[in-house]
Amino acid sequence: MLITRETDYALRVLRALSNGEQSTAGNICTRESLPQQFVYKILKKLEQAGFVQIARGAEGGCRLTADLKKASLYDLMEAMKAERLVSACMQPGFQCVWRQKNSGRCVVHSQLQRIQESLDAELRGHSLHKVLFGGD
Repeated sequence: MLITRETDYALRVLRALSNGEQSTAGNICTRESLPQQFVYKILKKLEQAGFVQIARGAEGGCRLTADLKKASLYDLMEAMKAERLVSACMQPGFQCVWRQKNSGRCVVHSQLQRIQESLDAELRGHSLHKVLFGGD
């Protein structure tokens, strides 16, 4: 599955914060019908990737810091560390037993590589704003 539950929840967290106002995790959970135990984990990943800023304390909460028109679905999936590869052989450093045994080029790998490149380009071509609010 390309869009994991965590990535789906992250999209909804970003939608809840898209008004530019500071919000608490509890408010985000209520607004987007999300389970609170996941939202804290997602917010930490979003903060590490520079999508949100978290302020702790009595007046704390989180605020969107990324430009949703510039950030892509690919960027969000990377931030969530979501698996986006079509095959294990697309992973950097993958040791293909078939290629080692046959000392040659694997046609399957070549075809999957083209598909992976197309998929990555498609994911990069969709801004988070477009995904969340539609339009071109």
